[in-house]
Amino acid sequence: MPSPDIITIAQLVRLAGTAEAPIIVDVRTEEDFAKDPRSLPGAVRRDFRTVASWVGDFAGRNVAVVCQRGLKLSQGVAAWLRHAGTPAEAVESGFEGWVASGGLLVKPDHVPPRDERGRTLWVTRARPKVDRIACPWLIRRFVDPYAVFLFVAPSEVQAVAERFGAAPFDIEGVFWSHRGELCTFDVMIEEFGLRSDPLLRLAAIVRGADTARLDLAPEAAGLLAASLGLSRMHREDLAQLDAAMGLYDALYRWARDANGETHNWPAPGAKV
Repeated sequence: MPSPDIITIAQLVRLAGTAEAPIIVDVRTEEDFAKDPRSLPGAVRRDFRTVASWVGDFAGRNVAVVCQRGLKLSQGVAAWLRHAGTPAEAVESGFEGWVASGGLLVKPDHVPPRDERGRTLWVTRARPKVDRIACPWLIRRFVDPYAVFLFVAPSEVQAVAERFGAAPFDIEGVFWSHRGELCTFDVMIEEFGLRSDPLLRLAAIVRGADTARLDLAPEAAGLLAASLGLSRMHREDLAQLDAAMGLYDALYRWARDANGETHNWPAPGAKV
């Protein structure tokens, strides 16, 4: 039985991609990281040697610390975080254990450069509806929990991207955009290496709602209706994104855990 200060791979797999997931802090050595620069979903890199200088960055968050094998580095950093008042656990068996389990791993090839605070920066058109909300949800839950999103006038997306070093998405002529019948959400799943049954199931719903192909998934019409409703409720784009995070969290949990479940009334066996 693992110690109370250890989180098992199975426990972390269940939490990954959900709103309850801890912040994963990757403290692998540069040598180990160079051998396999992929990362656990939502992981942020930190140097274990300077832990005393950055422990405050995670105040108020639950943290899971991963090193190569789940031994001295992750356990030492987790202890430092607990000393600073941050709930922290070391990931049992570390990065090697996660890889062996077949857990999702984010490919780094197209993750944008991070700013001085370790955040990725993204820019897209204002007044989002479907794809421009789904993509930030995917990034926040699986790529960078601290990602910054700028919503600007359509004509200014490219200029803002150049001036501020942001990655433009969901506009024509950029890397992160529609490709053939795929929407930007599909492209991000592919390019980040996040192919999994739940995310592909969710992608069909997003694609159907975003491209007026409601026949792709029965749930697409509902997502479109909810998305349009949210866009009318919120004049401010970031407020709309915050409100929609729970919607996509719910759809992801349905896609992962409940897509085979049905519901009817009265319940089977109920007296009427």
